[in-house]
Amino acid sequence: MRAGIVVFPGTNRERDMAIALHRVTGIRPMMLWHRDTKLPKLDLVVLPGGFSHGDYLRCGAMAAHSPVMSAVRAHAATGGAVLGVCNGFQILTEAQLLPGALLRNAGLRFLSQDWHLRVERADTIFTSAWRQGDIFRVPLAHGDGNYIADADTLDRIEDEGQVAFRYCDAEGRVSPETSPNGSARSIAGVFDRSRRILGLMPHPEDLVDPLMGGTDGLPLFKSLLESLVS
Repeated sequence: MRAGIVVFPGTNRERDMAIALHRVTGIRPMMLWHRDTKLPKLDLVVLPGGFSHGDYLRCGAMAAHSPVMSAVRAHAATGGAVLGVCNGFQILTEAQLLPGALLRNAGLRFLSQDWHLRVERADTIFTSAWRQGDIFRVPLAHGDGNYIADADTLDRIEDEGQVAFRYCDAEGRVSPETSPNGSARSIAGVFDRSRRILGLMPHPEDLVDPLMGGTDGLPLFKSLLESLVS
């Protein structure tokens, strides 16, 4: 699986993502600079976490207009897979490649802790190694993870199966209390309509080895390998 990771000024999770991809594929992903205007032939482009451009203006707003994003759009338009995690999710919403927006956490605190997610569908290139309804643990590390959209958009993405993951408790129950940041309908990750673009706030790349404290994040990367290589 040929993967590339986009690095913006202020990105700080590119190595974590590279470790996760290498762990599954055995191949080191390419690092792509935000000023690149063309991409090599890739199966997957990843926008990792961090604080692109210092989170000035709005999280992801400046990065969404970087030269590389035109190439990311072209990659997605031809069926290439795109994954955005944390700041990468923010960039994808700011670039209007995903619906909705990410606002300050409801408690106005930066969250750095583990949480549980529930898999909402398992028939996509990102989730095929799970079963629908599976629960897994994942680290949070964000201050602006409060997912929001207008009611019509929320209804549409629910109806069209674009909700990828929801925040939940350890038993899979979803309620306002199980959303750590106030996200609408406890949404933690969404697909685009093609379901080949995924954005999520938590960090599955940080749980891919027992030495990290667990391997709960591995199924996402195994899903991509299985789907994109086959």
